[in-house]
Amino acid sequence: MLSALMSALHVLSLGVGLGAVFARGRALRALVAGDARTLRRVFFADNFWGLSAVLLIATGLTRLFAETDKALDFYLYNGFFWIKMGLFALVFALEIAPMAAFIRWRALLRKGSPIDTGRAALFVRINDAQTAIVVLIPFVAAAMARGLWLLT
Repeated sequence: MLSALMSALHVLSLGVGLGAVFARGRALRALVAGDARTLRRVFFADNFWGLSAVLLIATGLTRLFAETDKALDFYLYNGFFWIKMGLFALVFALEIAPMAAFIRWRALLRKGSPIDTGRAALFVRINDAQTAIVVLIPFVAAAMARGLWLLT
């Protein structure tokens, strides 16, 4: 039962993440176009993007170390697993700048201070890269789950 629950939550969190990163990108584009009212939409989507990341990490670690689906060695010696982890790490690394900026923007908004959204165009490009990577991850995961090894 734990296996099915963790698998379902893992896949669901990926879907939530894809929807959130897509919505955040749309809101960021509107922000770049000069619609400051979309700032709250950026934050709303960003919250779901963060929730998705937490769920992906929690369910992924549970599946890995509790060996709910496959033995630990299945993952550790599977090249597609490491590609998947590398892609996830890349998404996380790309998230550092937007995450730091959004934390600052939220604090400024609470204080009623002006927010410099000059880097929003950069965040759109980062967001687009993250979206593409998130779309790629299930293909790598499917290859991994079917026992394709790539590395032995």
